[in-house]
Parts: sequence; C-alpha cells; structure tokens
Amino acid sequence: MGGMLALPRGKGPHHVGCTDVMVGHTRQGLFLRLFYPCLLQAGATEPLWIPRSEYCAGLADFTLRCRWCSALLSITIGSCRVPVSWNGPFKPCSSGYPLIIFSHGLRAFRTLYSSVCTELASWGFVVAALEHRDHSAATTYFCTAEAGREEWIPFQQVPQGQKEFYFRNKQVHQRAEECVRALRLFKDIASGKSVLNILHQDLDLSVLKVPGSVDLTKVAVMGHSFGGVTAVLALVKEPSFRCAVALDAWMFPLENVLYPEVSKPVLFINTEKFQTPESVAKMKRLSSRNSQTKIITVLGTVHESQTDFAFLPGKLISRIFGARGTLDPSKALAITSRAALAFLQRHLNLEEEFDQWDDLLEGVGDSVVPEAPFCQSNL
Repeated sequence: MGGMLALPRGKGPHHVGCTDVMVGHTRQGLFLRLFYPCLLQAGATEPLWIPRSEYCAGLADFTLRCRWCSALLSITIGSCRVPVSWNGPFKPCSSGYPLIIFSHGLRAFRTLYSSVCTELASWGFVVAALEHRDHSAATTYFCTAEAGREEWIPFQQVPQGQKEFYFRNKQVHQRAEECVRALRLFKDIASGKSVLNILHQDLDLSVLKVPGSVDLTKVAVMGHSFGGVTAVLALVKEPSFRCAVALDAWMFPLENVLYPEVSKPVLFINTEKFQTPESVAKMKRLSSRNSQTKIITVLGTVHESQTDFAFLPGKLISRIFGARGTLDPSKALAITSRAALAFLQRHLNLEEEFDQWDDLLEGVGDSVVPEAPFCQSNL
C-alpha cells in the first residue's frame, strides 16, 4: 500500500470496485465516486485516495490554515491508495444491489469516506459518494463543454455580515437536491437513457441498466456531519429514499418547520466528543415522532473517527486533522457499519443476516450506548 494511509479492505463477501462519474458540463451536473461489488481481476490497480493535488491544497487551506502546507500533504498522503479495484468489472446480481447515496461533511470531498463506503459495498451495496458543489467541499470542479476546461469551485466561508444559519440552510437544500439528482441519474440509467460519463472511465455505466444490477426500490441516503443533516433533508425531498443513516449529524442548518415532514426512519450514529445538547434535542424530536428512528453513541470516538483520517498513522498527522479517538479505528468502523447494515436490512427489507447486529440499534454492545448520555461540545 503506497504512502502512510492503511485503509482497511471490506470485511463482506464481495470484492469492491470503484470509479468516478461526472455528468453534465455545468455545476448543475453531478460528480460522484461509485463503490460497487465487482469481480476479482488480476492486476487491478488501486485508485489514489487523494485524487489530485488540488484537493491537498484545499485541505491545507482550511485544515492547516496555510497554503504552502499542501506540498507537505502531497508528500505525506498524496501516494496513499484505496484497497479497491479501479474500474473493476461490475459483479452481476440476480436480485439487484440496494443503493446508498452518500453525502460528505464540511470541507471534505468524495474520497474521504472510502473506508465506510468500501465496507458497505463489500456487503452488497452500490454506494454513490457525492462531491457537493455548494462551496462546502474543500474544493471540487466541473468540466465545461469548451474543450473540457476545468472550472474549480473552492470552499467558501460564511460571508461576513451574513447569519450562518441562512448561509448553511441554503447549502443543505442544494446538497439534498444533489442527492435527489444522483438517485434520478440511476433511474435514468436503469430506464435505458444514454448517460455520458465525461471522465471517460473504463467502466461502462450501461452495466447499471441491466435488470438486477441496482434495485431502485431499495434506496437509502447516508452522510457524515453536514452530510448527515443533508441525508435527513433528502428524506423529505425524495419519496424513493426509504431511510437515512446520519453519522454524527450537524443538525444546525435544518429549519424547524421541516421536522414534522421527516416521516421516514433515521439512524443517528453519534461520536462521543462532537454533539451538543441542542443538536441531540433535534434528533430526539425526530425519534419521538417515529419509533423506528434510533440514536446511538459510539464511545471513545471523535468527529473524525467516522472519516478515513482515523486511519492515518503518526502523531503529526493526527494532530493536524484531530483524528484520534481512544477507540481503535477498525473497531469504530465495524460498529458504525454493522449498525448501519442492521438498520438498512430492517428498512429496505433485505434478505441478509445483518439482523445479527440488531442489538447495536438499541445501543447494546461493547463501546456503544443508547442515545447521547453526555454531550461534550467541541463544535
């Protein structure tokens, strides 16, 4: 494995493939990284974790607060790879794989949740990890129609003099709309519409229109932090989403009038050190309306424990990214993914054995507790 990162391979029965998809020549298009069960292929390459140096610059700008540090980041993490097969051949499935649309957190991008996306794909899910274009990603881009020129969309701070709630609320609505558009993309492909991936990857998207490739009656939305609340809002905007998994959701940007509209079940998986009483109270508003909505907390974890940064070794890197909880990151990932799988089996009506982890949904198990017994804010 190149570089310093040691991301775990998926523990499920499927080998995992991965490709990037960009549709449309404007910022109203879509950009996502697709994780999916694939056939094992000799000599498969593994994709870079940080796909381009511009992302290192974006991380350096807003994580390290210094632009020159991007060169240091490129050296330390620029060669890290994700243990999946780049453009690996899609593994057919007679019944079709359930679909998860995944939304990243503030100052993140499509590849920084590769560990959880890989894990879910290894258990038989197609996972579409979006890269949002609302100025909440560390950076992102689209390709214009004129000779494929790239136009970059930088991260944007809350403008001076503007209330943060209104700025973030507008962003969360755009993000949720992008989740809906991602689902529509899969519906378009399934219906036989020709969809051009302008990145021209080796994986032909038409494999997703074969009956049995993706089961569009079994669709969930998931996300971390800003992406967690994005997933909750996407439930309101799109009836096809049957449930949501919100990892350490940042509930602040969601307007109060929408809470009665969230009728579908949500699984909130919180870390020990991030949530505030105000945020948890908003989650409890939803759980009081729906007995299938669950709130659990993973002990010994911090906000970054649910990202790939948890798997970066070395004190310098962990100090930079604040990525160190006391719980082993592989164990934290196992708890998070197993709870998600049990929840998804229940609400997508899957015929799997993920119900073996049902106790986690009640906060029963090693390093997990129900609800949020303590809210030490480090927001």
